[in-house]
Amino acid sequence: MCASRAYTARSMHAYARRDFCAALGGDIMALFAVNGTLMRGLALNKNLLRVNAKYVRDAQTDPYYRMWSINDVHPAMYRVPEGGASIAVEIWDVPEEGLVSVLLNEPAGLSIGKVHLEDGTAVLGVLAEPYLCEGMPEITEYGGWRTYMTSK
Repeated sequence: MCASRAYTARSMHAYARRDFCAALGGDIMALFAVNGTLMRGLALNKNLLRVNAKYVRDAQTDPYYRMWSINDVHPAMYRVPEGGASIAVEIWDVPEEGLVSVLLNEPAGLSIGKVHLEDGTAVLGVLAEPYLCEGMPEITEYGGWRTYMTSK
């Protein structure tokens, strides 16, 4: 499996990383940032475990994201040009073919896109379509889903 080797080579460009894993004969893995119910111990984490994803580390986005609570069921986060904050995320190593399964089991209005991290790297991650946030309470000030839910 290429997961552990991919982590040590995480600074590699995504395509180089893909070639690196394939050359080693391992699964093609993708680093994936999650910011809500896919996180360890939460409601949809089983969707990551089911596709043999491996937790890598906690991280923070760069300070250009805003987050909303969608009926206190799950968060919605997207990138903004200004007025954002750094949001807590978990980084997982997910088999490439498992990403489709994870996405299909996410609530409507969530998608996969690039998430920019505080360390200057970009990984795939869960992002919201802006329409989903209309009329919902903004929770950016909490810095993450876990902190928001703990405050309730």
